[in-house]
Amino acid sequence: MEPPSSYIFLLNIMSKRRTWACLFLLVYGTLLTSSWNFLKSMLSWYNLQAQSSSSSSSSSSGWPAIYTSVILGTVFGILSMVAALVVMVPAILVTWITIVVLLAFFGKPKRTLVVEGRKITREIFGFVVKILLKEGNLVAAVCAVLGYFALVRRNNYDGQPSAAVD
Repeated sequence: MEPPSSYIFLLNIMSKRRTWACLFLLVYGTLLTSSWNFLKSMLSWYNLQAQSSSSSSSSSSGWPAIYTSVILGTVFGILSMVAALVVMVPAILVTWITIVVLLAFFGKPKRTLVVEGRKITREIFGFVVKILLKEGNLVAAVCAVLGYFALVRRNNYDGQPSAAVD
């Protein structure tokens, strides 16, 4: 029995490198668009909070700037972790396969190969998680600090917050 033609067509499309490159660009484009829209909504929320705090009292609090910068830092830290993970997965698979094949070439028995493969998988996974957390936290901290100083400087420079980014 022959598989349906739609299955064969889908299999042919997904086996092409161009298809995966287009999917990669589509996902990153969606992430960038949604993060840009999120940035615009956070800045308009910050402008609204800063305007209401400046109109209600003479001493403006820095809490809206802190809150906005921490949220933006967190979101961009998570986005950087997702982007790094997407790039790291193929490299991790190639590394893992290479190590397991080299172990097999050196005449390791199947049971030992399975045990070593599990140990290597655990080590690689732990190493990748550590790197992702360090990178994501670094990006989040840098974005939060830069965002805070940009928002405070913008608020102090203009005297009152300006309109949101287009």
